[in-house]
Amino acid sequence: MKIVDRIFGSYKGESVTEYTLVNDYGMMISCLNYGCVITKIIVPDRHGNFENVVLGFENFEDYTEWSPYFGAVVGRVAGRINGASFELGGKEYHLADNDYPNHIHGGKKGFNSVIWKTEIIEEENSVGLKFFYHSPDGDEGYPGNLDTTVTYILNNKNELDITFEGKTDQKTVVNLTNHSYFNLSGNVKRDCSDHILQLESDQFLELGEGFIPSGKMIDTKNTPFDFKHGRRLRSGMVSTHPQNVLVGNGYDHPLVFTKKGENTIMLSDEESGRSLLVSTDQPCVVLYTGNQLEGPYSIAGVRSRNYLGVCLETQGFPDSIHHPAFPSVILNPEEVYYSKTVYRFFANTLGD
Repeated sequence: MKIVDRIFGSYKGESVTEYTLVNDYGMMISCLNYGCVITKIIVPDRHGNFENVVLGFENFEDYTEWSPYFGAVVGRVAGRINGASFELGGKEYHLADNDYPNHIHGGKKGFNSVIWKTEIIEEENSVGLKFFYHSPDGDEGYPGNLDTTVTYILNNKNELDITFEGKTDQKTVVNLTNHSYFNLSGNVKRDCSDHILQLESDQFLELGEGFIPSGKMIDTKNTPFDFKHGRRLRSGMVSTHPQNVLVGNGYDHPLVFTKKGENTIMLSDEESGRSLLVSTDQPCVVLYTGNQLEGPYSIAGVRSRNYLGVCLETQGFPDSIHHPAFPSVILNPEEVYYSKTVYRFFANTLGD
């Protein structure tokens, strides 16, 4: 196990450092102190070929100019907040309307675009990083001083363990996630349309105008949103279901886990043999298939286009502050925000 670092760039006069975590079996995870961005996850396919399975850039400037939250921690609140405002404790709070007229992923200066303090973790069977950020009262319109710790741990089981912790001095809202785009083909050889997704979800949140949850839950049975027995992501990209069409032909939806407590998600690519098993304590996962990824930039030498990556954003329900029936994302001073998601990578050998 080891961890190495290099200067990746600079941002507003501060150095941007890329840290690379390496386990005893060759798996590597690279990440930045800017936005806790995961730039690379390198794992073997069924033939033992090590390749990158997340979308990212080779140059730091591309992250500040183009990045659609590649690999970043987003917050204070992931997803959209309707009208870029909410009421809490009898007071109205107005947020940055960076997805006009709504708010998305923490605002114009969200957690994805700030420098975090770092601390290296080195254990016998794991290496990792702790990231620390102080978000002051009024930051992007949010109430309360919020101190957040994000921890990335790589172990010899080829697992990446991500935990989020937060503490506030006044009532606020917190809902954090990691926004990595996975592509298990390796080095973006193919898009993710033939990736197979499996998870237990009986309902998903209906989206309305501006991709804001309407408050209604729709049954997944007999729809392209039923992943209980495994489904290729392509089915939502070619579907005429109004919800798939609404988001640009694909998925950008919160899938609600059937049971409470720990839940699992399996993402697989048959051609490479790679699979990703995700375990989380969060109540839903926002499935986003990169429906708006087409742009004037390249990823691993490939011109960006739609469906090059899939996000599995484990989190609380988006816009829950406006829906009392949704699980609360309110954090009080006497509480500690905590969430944990583990990503385990493995490959099936030929004949399995």
